[in-house]
Amino acid sequence: MGKKLSIGDPGEELRAGRLSPPELLAELVCTNTALRRASRRLGQIYDDAVAPTGLKATQVGLLTQIAASHEGSQEWPTLLSLAERVAVSISALTHALRPLVRDGLIELLPDEHDGRTKHAMLTTSGEQRLHEALALWADANQRVEVVLGPSAAALRALADDVASPEFLEAYEARRMLRG
Repeated sequence: MGKKLSIGDPGEELRAGRLSPPELLAELVCTNTALRRASRRLGQIYDDAVAPTGLKATQVGLLTQIAASHEGSQEWPTLLSLAERVAVSISALTHALRPLVRDGLIELLPDEHDGRTKHAMLTTSGEQRLHEALALWADANQRVEVVLGPSAAALRALADDVASPEFLEAYEARRMLRG
């Protein structure tokens, strides 16, 4: 992986039988594959770092988002707003929250005005566990920053760009142009 194809439309080359799927993937510069590989590596690094707390990196991320959404607000975040904030479907979010509820780190509270809406609330135990995890996270993050050097800031900025609604809008607009 890593070099550009000298052919026209890679999808057309594949459909026409001039390239097999493995040949195409071997030649194609694939942003998705590279980002997923990097994400898995970083995920494992942070999972290992926070393992003493019994949490996974994704769970620390969810707890952090719940805490951040509540900061400066009287209400805890709704599941819908939390799902939008972490860019997942509501069903994926509720699945990810189950172990946190089971372990008493968060509670799901019904909205006082709309019984169909639920809020995610960090419990005292959840706040304590998050505090422990973030101390370990900070140590791992510092090592990652040192290893990446000056490119760390550029990597974060690029990841933020890709995760933005504007990126998705631009991608969708480009797809519409292709028909």
